[in-house]
Amino acid sequence: MRIKKVTILGLAILFMGISVILLMFRSLHDEGIDVVAVNDITQSLAEHWGSLDPAELPGQQYKLDYVVLDKHGDFTLATRRGLNERIDSAIQHRDTIVDIVQNDGTVLGKLIIYNNAREQWENYRDKVLIFFGAIVIFITLFCAVYAIYIDRSIYRPFRKLQAFSRHVAEGKLDMPLEMEKRNGFGAFTESFDLMREELAKARENERLANQSKKELVASLSHDIKTPVASIKAVSEVMMLKSANEADKRQLEVINSKADQINTLITNMFNATLEELQELNVTVTEESSITLGDLVRNVDYNNRAAVSPIPECIVLVDMQRLMQVVDNVISNSYKYAGTSISVSPSIQGQYLEFEFRDYGQGVSPEEVPLLCNKFYRAKNAVGKSGTGLGLYISKYLMSKMSGSMECRNVDGGFAVVLRLLIA
Repeated sequence: MRIKKVTILGLAILFMGISVILLMFRSLHDEGIDVVAVNDITQSLAEHWGSLDPAELPGQQYKLDYVVLDKHGDFTLATRRGLNERIDSAIQHRDTIVDIVQNDGTVLGKLIIYNNAREQWENYRDKVLIFFGAIVIFITLFCAVYAIYIDRSIYRPFRKLQAFSRHVAEGKLDMPLEMEKRNGFGAFTESFDLMREELAKARENERLANQSKKELVASLSHDIKTPVASIKAVSEVMMLKSANEADKRQLEVINSKADQINTLITNMFNATLEELQELNVTVTEESSITLGDLVRNVDYNNRAAVSPIPECIVLVDMQRLMQVVDNVISNSYKYAGTSISVSPSIQGQYLEFEFRDYGQGVSPEEVPLLCNKFYRAKNAVGKSGTGLGLYISKYLMSKMSGSMECRNVDGGFAVVLRLLIA
């Protein structure tokens, strides 16, 4: 509405200026000669012909410039210098020439009334040009101010809307749309900003829902592997001890199905982990005494010998730590197949658990790569696995403000878990 008023005002001023200039040109016309003034001057000159005084020429009140010639055409008097003093030059200049006649009809001389139409026109033209220049300057300034106003009121808001829409399209929903309070598009832009906020909320809710779903799938996938491994181990033991062929065939079916379940869980876990950016870890204060039971629960083959655990309070997520310990012991079962010694000790601010087996270990150049995503050592050839267990375990330990280290030791391989003491 404000832009409409300013536009109407500017057009009105423009038309008014043009109209004034046209009226000024229209009013310009030749007013002609004042016959009464000319007759009065002629009679006065005739009456005082013999005693004319250049300082007191008649007709000064009429503001007419004239030249007086004698009957021979020679110059006699003039109201000012620079006038046409000859008949021929006066005719060329279109001056008015009148005879000075006495009462008896005797011609005394000539009166040449100066034609000042050109001077009047030049004076009038200068005034019109000055007025026209002023109008042009005013219109130019008005247009410049109006252009700035239009830019700030229309184009700048639309440029901001354009940048805002580009940010929304790029997914940058944390950048608000800033507008001046008095801008005419205030309500319009506010609606866009509210839309951005709602899109941001919807995207965040969607992200949290997907995150929760993926975490649940990843967690369940990894946790289910432990009982499946137990079922597989028990079935293998029973197959070795069974003498009945029918029982062996049934146990082989159980073992085969366990392998199938393990493969499906592994595939589901890998697909979920590819999209999962962060596993949820909730750290609490726990007594170190409870960690002995955790290790014994995971050691389903009873191969681990746990030394006395120093009593302290550690920062840990018990569920996540169980996943880590399960992965470490399962790897020892799979790749070493020996007994496991668990040696807890306090080292500075950390409670360390060293899980040591007595297998062949890995080559020294492979040790730094064991915790990399999808990396599997050479000794893993022919054995099931994805190369994600140690990667996830190290990540979970770091989220619990701890760490995990793999190293070769004399006569075996060791994994050290460090838990921060509260």
